[in-house]
Amino acid sequence: MIKAVIFDMDGVIIDSEPIHLEFAMELFKKLGVIMSNEEYSKFIGTTSQYMWDTIKKKYNLNNKVEELIEMERNGFFEFLSSPDMTIKPIEYIPELLKALHENNYKVALASSSPIRVIEFIINSFKIRDYFDEIVTGDFVKRSKPEPDIFLYAAEKLGVLPQECAVIEDSHNGVLAAKRAGMKCIAYRNLNSGNQDISKADRIINAFNELDINNL
Repeated sequence: MIKAVIFDMDGVIIDSEPIHLEFAMELFKKLGVIMSNEEYSKFIGTTSQYMWDTIKKKYNLNNKVEELIEMERNGFFEFLSSPDMTIKPIEYIPELLKALHENNYKVALASSSPIRVIEFIINSFKIRDYFDEIVTGDFVKRSKPEPDIFLYAAEKLGVLPQECAVIEDSHNGVLAAKRAGMKCIAYRNLNSGNQDISKADRIINAFNELDINNL
């Protein structure tokens, strides 16, 4: 029986991958890194630590990984929170969160994004109160596709892994959820790149397809 729902954020709560891509390509250009959209899509769902460690080694960057993470995080937060940027939740997400809350499901957000970005987004969307726990990739040792972030979220919620349904949109996220022993509902987000989400228990194209009485 499902008692808790764990949401990814990027590509699930907010259609942020096009924003991430635009910002990342500008940053890569400044660093002299020529990267295709396809190569970048493989980093979707992973932590900044993993991404920059991989890029530094492959492209022989002189910067320390910590400097690159700092550069990316500060730059992206400024980019996202600039007055010119308009952000909105993915359709039916506020309604789904409200229904889960009203029906006493425990709800967590488990995202590879830094806490400052997470808080900015969920406060902007006025959905902060629907989450019992917020977990970031910074809280765990291993990045998705390893299960650490979802296992940690379940522990914080006080539920067993088999009592959790994870909502994801990325290949790495789906693998992480299944490795955690959880049910996985994959949202097919066309803006998240060519993601193989076939290992999910269920694939949806819109959040109004979900019936909270039959997760």
